[in-house]
Amino acid sequence: MPGTPRAGIIPVTPFQQNCTLIWSDETKVGAVVDPGGDLDRIEAAIAAQGITIEKILLTHGHIDHAGGAAELRDRLGVPIEGPHEADRYLLDSLPETGATYGIDAARAVTPDRWLTDGDQVEVGGLAFDILHAPGHSPGSVVFMSRDARFALVGDVVFKGSVGRTDLPGGSHEQLIRAIKEKVLPLGDDVAFIPGHGPTSTLGEERVSNPFLQE
Repeated sequence: MPGTPRAGIIPVTPFQQNCTLIWSDETKVGAVVDPGGDLDRIEAAIAAQGITIEKILLTHGHIDHAGGAAELRDRLGVPIEGPHEADRYLLDSLPETGATYGIDAARAVTPDRWLTDGDQVEVGGLAFDILHAPGHSPGSVVFMSRDARFALVGDVVFKGSVGRTDLPGGSHEQLIRAIKEKVLPLGDDVAFIPGHGPTSTLGEERVSNPFLQE
């Protein structure tokens, strides 16, 4: 196995979104997950860790997660993978959404690779399985490292909460079903980084998250 996954969280945008650097501690090659904005801060974090970025990963198409993706792709010269194509309309409308929230630099973006259930993404030799988990947005995906028992879940589930579903394309019923049928079965020992707020484990959320109780 090519080293252990390492992760660093960089809160970006006025929404304090958890942009995450993920890399192999052996290869020092990694990815930027959800570069919503504040690209200078993201690039400083990359330099501080001494890693080489080979791709950008998107969990879904909302402005705070994808608003800086097009610009960062240009700066780093790397491809974008994800989310599921059901979020194409969100990525196409990023400039208009950005203007609504005062994020003027947002650009529309088309990923180099759309992702869906059963796909696999490699980062610095680390393998991540893809789960399509709609509900917060139609095209939300989860990146799961089965070897490291670690997941990047975007805004699907949080410590003590779940993603909001009142935005266009959202569905609370669909989200809870995706969490219960796809995400929680990954295992109680799986640690995850959400799109906002602190990290947690699936086991902790299964027993204590009020949105996931019958």
